[in-house]
Amino acid sequence: MTMAETGTRSCSDPVILNQWHAVADLNEIRRGPLRTLLLGAPLTCWIDDDGTARARTESGGELEVRTDYGYLWTTLGEPDGGVFAVPETYEDDRRTLNALTVGIQVSAPRAVENFLDMAHFPYVHAGVLGEEPHTEVAEYRVEERDGELWAVDCVFYQPRAAAASSQAVLAEYIYRVPHPYSAMLYKSSPSDADRMDAIGIFIHPLTDTRIRAHLFLSVLDQVSADQQIRRFQQEVIAQDKPILENQHPKLLPLDPRAETPIRADRSAIAYRRWLSRLGVTYGVIPALEAERVGGESGALWQR
Repeated sequence: MTMAETGTRSCSDPVILNQWHAVADLNEIRRGPLRTLLLGAPLTCWIDDDGTARARTESGGELEVRTDYGYLWTTLGEPDGGVFAVPETYEDDRRTLNALTVGIQVSAPRAVENFLDMAHFPYVHAGVLGEEPHTEVAEYRVEERDGELWAVDCVFYQPRAAAASSQAVLAEYIYRVPHPYSAMLYKSSPSDADRMDAIGIFIHPLTDTRIRAHLFLSVLDQVSADQQIRRFQQEVIAQDKPILENQHPKLLPLDPRAETPIRADRSAIAYRRWLSRLGVTYGVIPALEAERVGGESGALWQR
């Protein structure tokens, strides 16, 4: 599979090339090698006979690899340090697993932005993560900490917040964006009132408009079977997938005027500005181009 055959645009953003990207759940490649793309570049990843995770480009070049949190992470550049920390995975009483890996015809930034969006809960995830008439997104704060985006003081009414939930709750949320193409969510746990479940979306960017999304869990649920925990998250993603694939454009416009913002979009606005400051152009429509497109055709998309 050559670049010409894939018909994809390669990435030239240093900030993206120099990231670690979660390409595969380790259990996936234990079943056999995975031939795939990363940022438009063909590569293969596998587990060798010694149990070592490996990855190489189509030309045979060996890539650096890490195996944090049960995934093979690799890079086409030179990362400054390791994969972002998820300290919850070191707590012995947590269940840490990959809930699913799903292909979605959308850009990585669009998927991250959807992950940050509470306003869609009552409409897309009715009866689970939200329901009418409980549609209001309460005030919350977005701040930058050590180069990461955080949204704090988030609360939302949820009929069934997790696989182990038995009643509706006002769920507490904290969002964290430690990587341009990955995000974490910490939410109140039905199993432990003093700690939060950790949920992550680790995105494998095949191209600028196609991804594989890995949904990572580190939860305090000691009651539900792994399959129950996975099924709950799979149902949520199954509801998100068609919404994401029908968004237009698939690339995320970075100019805040290109799409009509509302108060609940505070995280999305901050995320877009953060990507602009980082110099990201892959998977997005940069601000000046987004302004031009928006001026020609009006708002590109509105919730």
